[in-house]
Amino acid sequence: MGCKRFIDLGISIEPGLPSDPPMMIPKVDFVTHEMGAEQMMEFFPGVTKDQLPGGVGWAVEFLTLTSHSGTHLDAPFHYHPTMDKGKRAWTIDEIPLEWCFNDGVVLDFRHKADGERITVADVRAALERIRYELKPLDIVLVQTGADQAWGTLQYLVKGAGMDRESTLYLLERGVRVVGIDAWSWDRPLPFLAKEFRETGDPKVIWEAHFAGIEIGYCHMEKMANLAAINRPHGFTVCCFPIKIKGASAGWCRPVAIVEE
Repeated sequence: MGCKRFIDLGISIEPGLPSDPPMMIPKVDFVTHEMGAEQMMEFFPGVTKDQLPGGVGWAVEFLTLTSHSGTHLDAPFHYHPTMDKGKRAWTIDEIPLEWCFNDGVVLDFRHKADGERITVADVRAALERIRYELKPLDIVLVQTGADQAWGTLQYLVKGAGMDRESTLYLLERGVRVVGIDAWSWDRPLPFLAKEFRETGDPKVIWEAHFAGIEIGYCHMEKMANLAAINRPHGFTVCCFPIKIKGASAGWCRPVAIVEE
Protein backbone atom coordinates (compact mmCIF):
# COMPACT_ATOMS: atom_id res chain seq x y z
CA MET A 1 0.00 0.00 0.00
CA GLY A 2 1.38 3.42 -0.97
CA CYS A 3 1.76 6.39 1.30
CA LYS A 4 -0.32 9.57 1.23
CA ARG A 5 0.91 13.12 0.84
CA PHE A 6 -1.15 15.90 2.41
CA ILE A 7 -0.54 19.23 0.67
CA ASP A 8 -1.64 22.49 2.29
CA LEU A 9 -3.35 24.65 -0.34
CA GLY A 10 -4.18 27.59 1.91
CA ILE A 11 -2.57 30.80 3.13
CA SER A 12 -2.36 31.91 6.74
CA ILE A 13 -4.58 34.59 8.23
CA GLU A 14 -1.91 37.13 9.07
CA PRO A 15 -2.29 40.73 10.29
CA GLY A 16 -0.79 43.72 8.53
CA LEU A 17 -0.21 42.33 5.04
CA PRO A 18 -1.21 44.68 2.19
CA SER A 19 -2.67 41.87 0.07
CA ASP A 20 -6.27 42.90 0.79
CA PRO A 21 -8.08 46.22 0.44
CA PRO A 22 -7.43 48.28 3.61
CA MET A 23 -10.86 47.65 5.15
CA MET A 24 -10.37 43.88 4.78
CA ILE A 25 -6.88 43.48 6.28
CA PRO A 26 -7.21 41.15 9.30
CA LYS A 27 -6.30 42.32 12.79
CA VAL A 28 -5.11 39.88 15.44
CA ASP A 29 -4.70 40.83 19.10
CA PHE A 30 -2.50 38.32 20.88
CA VAL A 31 -2.93 37.47 24.56
CA THR A 32 0.54 36.22 25.49
CA HIS A 33 1.27 33.48 28.02
CA GLU A 34 2.39 36.19 30.43
CA MET A 35 -0.92 38.05 30.00
CA GLY A 36 -2.71 34.72 30.31
CA ALA A 37 -1.16 34.22 33.75
CA GLU A 38 -2.75 37.49 34.90
CA GLN A 39 -6.12 36.33 33.57
CA MET A 40 -5.80 32.96 35.28
CA MET A 41 -5.13 34.67 38.60
CA GLU A 42 -8.45 36.49 38.12
CA PHE A 43 -10.30 33.27 37.25
CA PHE A 44 -8.73 31.35 40.14
CA PRO A 45 -8.54 33.76 43.11
CA GLY A 46 -5.66 32.91 45.38
CA VAL A 47 -3.42 31.27 42.81
CA THR A 48 -0.02 32.86 42.31
CA LYS A 49 2.21 32.92 39.24
CA ASP A 50 4.75 30.64 40.85
CA GLN A 51 2.02 28.02 41.17
CA LEU A 52 1.48 27.99 37.39
CA PRO A 53 3.76 25.87 35.16
CA GLY A 54 6.69 28.11 34.29
CA GLY A 55 4.87 31.07 35.80
CA VAL A 56 2.73 31.56 32.70
CA GLY A 57 -0.86 30.91 31.64
CA TRP A 58 -2.90 30.38 28.50
CA ALA A 59 -2.47 32.07 25.13
CA VAL A 60 -5.54 33.42 23.30
CA GLU A 61 -6.11 35.50 20.17
CA PHE A 62 -8.88 37.99 19.34
CA LEU A 63 -9.49 38.47 15.62
CA THR A 64 -11.16 41.19 13.57
CA LEU A 65 -11.64 40.02 10.00
CA THR A 66 -14.19 39.25 7.30
CA SER A 67 -15.49 35.85 6.31
CA HIS A 68 -13.52 36.43 3.09
CA SER A 69 -10.16 36.87 4.82
CA GLY A 70 -7.50 34.28 4.15
CA THR A 71 -8.29 31.19 2.12
CA HIS A 72 -12.06 30.81 2.17
CA LEU A 73 -15.00 29.14 0.46
CA ASP A 74 -17.69 31.41 -0.97
CA ALA A 75 -21.30 30.26 -0.73
CA PRO A 76 -23.90 30.96 -3.45
CA PHE A 77 -25.40 33.61 -1.13
CA HIS A 78 -22.25 35.71 -1.61
CA TYR A 79 -23.05 36.26 -5.27
CA HIS A 80 -26.80 36.95 -5.06
CA PRO A 81 -29.88 36.25 -2.90
CA THR A 82 -30.97 33.61 -5.45
CA MET A 83 -29.38 30.68 -7.26
CA ASP A 84 -30.50 28.03 -9.75
CA LYS A 85 -32.61 30.62 -11.58
CA GLY A 86 -34.78 31.75 -8.67
CA LYS A 87 -34.26 29.50 -5.65
CA ARG A 88 -33.08 30.98 -2.36
CA ALA A 89 -29.29 30.96 -2.35
CA TRP A 90 -27.57 28.76 0.21
CA THR A 91 -25.42 30.30 2.91
CA ILE A 92 -22.14 28.70 3.92
CA ASP A 93 -23.73 26.61 6.68
CA GLU A 94 -26.18 25.13 4.18
CA ILE A 95 -23.94 23.86 1.39
CA PRO A 96 -23.85 20.07 0.94
CA LEU A 97 -20.80 18.59 2.66
CA GLU A 98 -20.42 16.07 -0.17
CA TRP A 99 -19.41 18.98 -2.41
CA CYS A 100 -16.27 19.53 -0.33
CA PHE A 101 -14.48 16.17 -0.53
CA ASN A 102 -13.94 14.95 -4.07
CA ASP A 103 -11.50 14.25 -6.86
CA GLY A 104 -9.40 17.26 -7.79
CA VAL A 105 -8.26 18.65 -11.14
CA VAL A 106 -5.66 21.39 -11.67
CA LEU A 107 -5.97 23.55 -14.78
CA ASP A 108 -2.75 25.48 -15.39
CA PHE A 109 -3.18 29.00 -16.79
CA ARG A 110 0.08 30.49 -15.58
CA HIS A 111 0.91 31.37 -19.18
CA LYS A 112 -1.93 33.89 -19.31
CA ALA A 113 -1.33 37.56 -18.51
CA ASP A 114 -2.52 39.34 -15.39
CA GLY A 115 -6.12 40.43 -15.87
CA GLU A 116 -6.67 38.22 -18.91
CA ARG A 117 -9.90 36.24 -19.31
CA ILE A 118 -9.85 32.48 -18.99
CA THR A 119 -12.34 31.51 -21.68
CA VAL A 120 -14.25 28.34 -22.50
CA ALA A 121 -11.69 27.66 -25.23
CA ASP A 122 -8.91 27.98 -22.65
CA VAL A 123 -10.63 25.53 -20.32
CA ARG A 124 -11.21 23.02 -23.11
CA ALA A 125 -7.60 23.29 -24.22
CA ALA A 126 -6.35 22.81 -20.65
CA LEU A 127 -8.47 19.68 -20.26
CA GLU A 128 -7.22 18.32 -23.57
CA ARG A 129 -3.60 18.90 -22.54
CA ILE A 130 -4.04 16.75 -19.44
CA ARG A 131 -6.36 14.28 -21.21
CA TYR A 132 -9.10 14.62 -18.65
CA GLU A 133 -12.89 14.61 -18.91
CA LEU A 134 -14.78 16.36 -16.13
CA LYS A 135 -17.32 14.43 -14.09
CA PRO A 136 -19.94 15.66 -11.59
CA LEU A 137 -18.57 16.99 -8.29
CA ASP A 138 -14.96 17.18 -9.45
CA ILE A 139 -13.22 20.04 -7.64
CA VAL A 140 -11.50 22.18 -10.28
CA LEU A 141 -8.51 24.25 -9.17
CA VAL A 142 -7.41 27.12 -11.41
CA GLN A 143 -3.68 27.86 -11.28
CA THR A 144 -2.65 31.40 -12.24
CA GLY A 145 0.58 31.83 -10.28
CA ALA A 146 -0.82 34.84 -8.43
CA ASP A 147 -0.08 33.20 -5.08
CA GLN A 148 3.61 34.01 -5.62
CA ALA A 149 2.74 37.66 -4.93
CA TRP A 150 0.89 36.93 -1.67
CA GLY A 151 2.05 39.30 1.07
CA THR A 152 2.57 42.21 -1.34
CA LEU A 153 0.31 44.94 -2.67
CA GLN A 154 0.76 43.53 -6.19
CA TYR A 155 -1.25 40.45 -5.21
CA LEU A 156 -4.47 42.41 -5.82
CA VAL A 157 -3.73 42.77 -9.53
CA LYS A 158 -2.05 39.42 -10.20
CA GLY A 159 -3.40 36.50 -12.18
CA ALA A 160 -5.84 35.77 -14.95
CA GLY A 161 -9.47 35.17 -14.01
CA MET A 162 -12.53 33.24 -15.04
CA ASP A 163 -15.45 34.75 -16.93
CA ARG A 164 -19.16 33.93 -16.96
CA GLU A 165 -19.06 31.46 -19.83
CA SER A 166 -16.03 29.51 -18.62
CA THR A 167 -17.55 29.25 -15.14
CA LEU A 168 -20.85 27.98 -16.55
CA TYR A 169 -18.92 25.51 -18.71
CA LEU A 170 -17.67 23.85 -15.52
CA LEU A 171 -21.01 24.05 -13.72
CA GLU A 172 -22.94 22.55 -16.63
CA ARG A 173 -20.75 19.47 -16.30
CA GLY A 174 -21.72 18.98 -12.68
CA VAL A 175 -18.81 20.76 -11.01
CA ARG A 176 -19.98 22.52 -7.84
CA VAL A 177 -16.77 23.53 -6.06
CA VAL A 178 -13.87 25.30 -7.74
CA GLY A 179 -10.89 27.26 -6.50
CA ILE A 180 -8.22 29.70 -7.61
CA ASP A 181 -4.80 30.76 -6.35
CA ALA A 182 -5.65 34.46 -6.71
CA TRP A 183 -7.58 37.10 -4.78
CA SER A 184 -10.74 36.56 -6.82
CA TRP A 185 -12.37 33.92 -9.01
CA ASP A 186 -13.08 36.75 -11.45
CA ARG A 187 -10.29 38.74 -13.02
CA PRO A 188 -8.71 41.23 -10.58
CA LEU A 189 -11.16 44.01 -9.74
CA PRO A 190 -9.03 46.87 -11.17
CA PHE A 191 -9.15 45.18 -14.59
CA LEU A 192 -12.94 44.82 -14.37
CA ALA A 193 -13.29 48.47 -13.34
CA LYS A 194 -11.09 49.61 -16.24
CA GLU A 195 -13.09 47.60 -18.76
CA PHE A 196 -16.36 48.97 -17.40
CA ARG A 197 -15.07 52.54 -17.65
CA GLU A 198 -14.03 51.96 -21.25
CA THR A 199 -17.11 50.08 -22.44
CA GLY A 200 -19.91 51.01 -20.06
CA ASP A 201 -21.00 47.36 -20.25
CA PRO A 202 -22.29 46.18 -16.84
CA LYS A 203 -21.91 42.55 -17.92
CA VAL A 204 -18.17 42.73 -17.16
CA ILE A 205 -18.85 43.41 -13.47
CA TRP A 206 -18.27 40.28 -11.35
CA GLU A 207 -19.40 38.13 -14.27
CA ALA A 208 -17.93 34.85 -13.02
CA HIS A 209 -19.42 35.30 -9.56
CA PHE A 210 -22.81 36.17 -11.03
CA ALA A 211 -22.80 32.86 -12.92
CA GLY A 212 -23.92 31.44 -9.59
CA ILE A 213 -27.32 33.05 -10.09
CA GLU A 214 -27.94 30.53 -12.87
CA ILE A 215 -26.31 27.48 -11.24
CA GLY A 216 -25.45 27.53 -7.56
CA TYR A 217 -21.82 26.75 -6.80
CA CYS A 218 -18.99 27.51 -4.37
CA HIS A 219 -15.50 28.75 -5.07
CA MET A 220 -12.35 29.00 -3.00
CA GLU A 221 -10.26 32.12 -3.28
CA LYS A 222 -6.71 32.90 -2.10
CA MET A 223 -5.48 29.34 -2.52
CA ALA A 224 -1.75 28.62 -2.80
CA ASN A 225 0.83 25.94 -3.47
CA LEU A 226 -1.00 24.21 -6.33
CA ALA A 227 2.33 23.39 -7.99
CA ALA A 228 3.21 21.15 -5.03
CA ILE A 229 0.47 18.71 -6.04
CA ASN A 230 2.74 17.87 -8.96
CA ARG A 231 0.02 16.24 -11.06
CA PRO A 232 -3.06 17.60 -12.88
CA HIS A 233 -5.44 14.94 -11.53
CA GLY A 234 -5.40 11.70 -9.58
CA PHE A 235 -5.72 13.33 -6.16
CA THR A 236 -8.47 14.25 -3.70
CA VAL A 237 -9.39 17.69 -2.39
CA CYS A 238 -10.80 18.31 1.09
CA CYS A 239 -12.14 21.84 1.68
CA PHE A 240 -14.78 21.90 4.40
CA PRO A 241 -15.61 25.48 5.46
CA ILE A 242 -16.04 26.84 8.97
CA LYS A 243 -19.76 26.82 9.77
CA ILE A 244 -20.93 30.42 10.23
CA LYS A 245 -24.71 30.60 10.40
CA GLY A 246 -26.23 32.71 7.64
CA ALA A 247 -22.84 33.79 6.25
CA SER A 248 -21.74 34.33 2.66
CA ALA A 249 -18.42 32.51 3.15
CA GLY A 250 -16.36 30.51 5.61
CA TRP A 251 -12.64 30.13 6.17
CA CYS A 252 -11.20 26.81 5.08
CA ARG A 253 -7.86 25.05 4.92
CA PRO A 254 -7.99 23.14 1.64
CA VAL A 255 -5.81 20.07 1.40
CA ALA A 256 -4.83 17.93 -1.58
CA ILE A 257 -4.44 14.25 -0.72
CA VAL A 258 -2.13 12.40 -3.09
CA GLU A 259 -1.65 8.63 -2.92
CA GLU A 260 1.78 7.48 -4.07
